[in-house]
Amino acid sequence: MPNCPKCPAQTVTDPPSVVYEDYYHPQVVNVIHQVEVVRRHHCVPIPRHCYTYSYKDVMCDVSSTRSKRR
Repeated sequence: MPNCPKCPAQTVTDPPSVVYEDYYHPQVVNVIHQVEVVRRHHCVPIPRHCYTYSYKDVMCDVSSTRSKRR
């Protein structure tokens, strides 16, 4: 189109966009864990064998031992 008029240039501006740059820095946070220790004591039966002895004297008749021999 040789007979086309020259159109002036226009400028259109978009609304500004926001770009965030996030920077993270370490922060010490103390976390306290409470622990309760319960010491439990238990009685455990352990058998310990004890023996009692009794003594008895028996008189034997001499004649009764002779009759058994025969």
